[in-house]
Amino acid sequence: MKNFVVKTIANAGALAVAIWLLKDITLTGDDTGRKVLTLIVVALLFGLVNFVVKPVVQLLTLPLFILTLGLITLVVNALMLMLTSWLADVFDLSFQVDGFWTAVLGGLIISVVSWALNVVLPDED
Repeated sequence: MKNFVVKTIANAGALAVAIWLLKDITLTGDDTGRKVLTLIVVALLFGLVNFVVKPVVQLLTLPLFILTLGLITLVVNALMLMLTSWLADVFDLSFQVDGFWTAVLGGLIISVVSWALNVVLPDED
């Protein structure tokens, strides 16, 4: 359970950094508390997408992973971020990613920041 909470916090922090750095990734809300709650829900949604959908996409694109020596990972991460944005819109959350190239850069930022936060945060269960 503690590992789940740590990963959710890392995802939320990584998403917050991407929102802060890129103007085309937006999170809106009435006040700070509402924004934080939305960010946590989006982080949970992003974690769920990465847990359920990403392995299937990686398996289906395995030849491309081999052919591009793993660079297709950037595209897969961008697609997962865009899927999260779409699901956030379906659930009426105020999180939006505008454009594929923004999603590629956002996915790269989220991957790096999430990795760094997972190294720093404790992960015992």
